[in-house]
Amino acid sequence: MSTTDLPNTDLSNTDIPITGPDTTLPSAAEMNDAFKLVDDHAQRIFTWKYDRERDQLVTLYNKAMASQWNSVTELDWATEVDAEREANHNHPTVALARVVAEAPGSPLKNWSEKEFRQLALELQKANLSQFMHGEQGAMMVAAKIVETVPWIDAKYYASTQTMDEARHTEVFAKYLHTKLGDAYPMSPFLEEQITVLLEDSRWDIAYLGMQIIIESLALAAFGDLLRTTEEPLLKKLLRYVMADEARHVAFGILSLGEYYQELTEPELKDRQEFMLENTIRNRSRASTPEVWERMGVSFEAVLPHFMEAIKSTGKSPLSGFQRGFFAKLVPNTRKLGLLDANNGYLREQWGAAGLMEFEFAEDTASDYEAYDAVASDRAAATAN
Repeated sequence: MSTTDLPNTDLSNTDIPITGPDTTLPSAAEMNDAFKLVDDHAQRIFTWKYDRERDQLVTLYNKAMASQWNSVTELDWATEVDAEREANHNHPTVALARVVAEAPGSPLKNWSEKEFRQLALELQKANLSQFMHGEQGAMMVAAKIVETVPWIDAKYYASTQTMDEARHTEVFAKYLHTKLGDAYPMSPFLEEQITVLLEDSRWDIAYLGMQIIIESLALAAFGDLLRTTEEPLLKKLLRYVMADEARHVAFGILSLGEYYQELTEPELKDRQEFMLENTIRNRSRASTPEVWERMGVSFEAVLPHFMEAIKSTGKSPLSGFQRGFFAKLVPNTRKLGLLDANNGYLREQWGAAGLMEFEFAEDTASDYEAYDAVASDRAAATAN
């Protein structure tokens, strides 16, 4: 998707100084590289009904207020990070790259241990870059929910989520900038996914796409990284972000579970199709061509070798992550009533993909407090 050109602004008749080293305006090209304009077609809703009528959302809001954390004072940014050493050198993609390097005619045939270690670092930067971009997208979607949801309790909670997502964007950007180096651009898949949520006029689609799909995906991705890193600053950062994200998923389940009881079967079918389109029908999230470009290898040249390595080893670099994602997504969707609407349409589709084994895993509305590292750390500090 191309970035919409920003309008030219004539400042010649203003009192604002536009010369000097600190006040030079960026060029149109620089502005287009830095910004993306999205048309939001949703109506904004004021409500004059301030009664607190949704007890579970009140509880969640109170929990969110108590669990706000300070990215400056509660994370030790003085921690020294050896980026190459701390990268996951057992990453499934690195393991597959070693298999690829042994294949006849492989573009990786001349790689030494230095290249494999660099690949691990680039994958770490790529993952954290998508986390950063996704958190900004979540901040914008949460702000949209504040404006468009009709219930005051949901507006209150979505306001706390907007603050959470701002903090998450900040910490991932700071970690990348100060500890790892240059970030990667936003993946086209993630950009399109979030743009769709921002452009859709229906407030519940913002919930469904962000709270249920993307946040469930984020919990799986953050958890995957948390299990493999020993770097103390990143571990604490991830634990705190996951505590917030679990509440956000619970917020979506509680809100949509109520709203979807009111929808017709055709309306629910539309939501089921949305779930399918953003899960088993779309696999493009897996590609990371920019990583290979930075490694000096053509993505098109290496991809066939990777596909052959996956086939010969039976190991996909995404299999563990995908299991974690669906282990949350499926029970969360069951809680919404979307599995069995329209004579079990979504159940049938996901069942054919082998996903129904996760149906009775614990949903995030029930276990979100188990993620609350912020509360547990504060309790431990008080006890000491």
